Amino acid sequence: MEEMSGIRKAALLLISLGAETSAEILRHLPDGMIQKVSYEIANIDFVNPADRETILDEFIEMSQARQYVIDGGVDYAREVLNRALGAQRAKEVIDMLTQIQLRERPFNIARKADPMQLKNLLLNEQPQTVALILCYMQPDKAALILAQFPLELQTEIAERIGTITRTSPKVIEKIEKVIENKFSSYVENETETVGGVNTLVEILNSVGRGTEKNILHALDDRHPDLADEVRANLFTFEDITTLQNADVQKVLRLVDNDDLMLALKGVADEIRNYIFSNMSQRAVETMKEDMQFMGPARLSAVEEAQQKIVGVIRTLDESGEIYLRRGEQDAVIS
Repeated sequence: MEEMSGIRKAALLLISLGAETSAEILRHLPDGMIQKVSYEIANIDFVNPADRETILDEFIEMSQARQYVIDGGVDYAREVLNRALGAQRAKEVIDMLTQIQLRERPFNIARKADPMQLKNLLLNEQPQTVALILCYMQPDKAALILAQFPLELQTEIAERIGTITRTSPKVIEKIEKVIENKFSSYVENETETVGGVNTLVEILNSVGRGTEKNILHALDDRHPDLADEVRANLFTFEDITTLQNADVQKVLRLVDNDDLMLALKGVADEIRNYIFSNMSQRAVETMKEDMQFMGPARLSAVEEAQQKIVGVIRTLDESGEIYLRRGEQDAVIS
């Protein structure tokens, strides 16, 4: 179900809700969406009962999450969902809702555009227009674009961003149409930039350690510059020693003890001691005793355990709860 497209999920939901309810929902959708969903419905011959139940459950969870956000904000929604669904499922629902809300926000085409193309197109726009568009963009992308403007314009745009409180929906809609017309020759709807070093790093951080090593070794021969750039951005289990103590402790709270013991098999004393230094003395003593009775472990099992922990680290990094130092990125000042 996780890999099922949003259109197919929508089609299965409408089929599950019945013809009368589905017809009412379709009347409120944009024409382009109606066509896509209708085409998908026409090509579904049978709805698996398990899929139907999963889709309905997901729909209910998303509806509740949206209402919680409206009632008390994202933090309130996350707290309520944690209690109702558990931390992992609550995070999945919040992430899905965030993505849906992002797609529903104005200037969607601008969020999909290449930053340099955006910069070139926005250079001739009024500062208040640029400020409004940047308010609706991903913060990192907005920062990259803002940095490309001359200093005097950077200051003026920043000032306008900081003083924007409310904007008429009609004004937003009017500006959005103008911007979309200008971007139409640069960006196609339904497409996004894919590939590149960051994408490769994300993939390698998810594969087994053996596969990762083989790919990097092959890249050393075929494309050494790319291999060096990937390594500069790639986080491995051994890199856990680059994390701040507080960040390591956050990671350990989410890691299964059995996975941690297995991951520590065969690692350098420096890594093991650094992790132990972020645990209570009692927990360290217990783990050392348990590790003595573990016996030998397959390399593949050790690497799998290490990869699980790397996955936890990446999740915390993506949510902004910890900070990974990669390549030539600026240091964090506390």
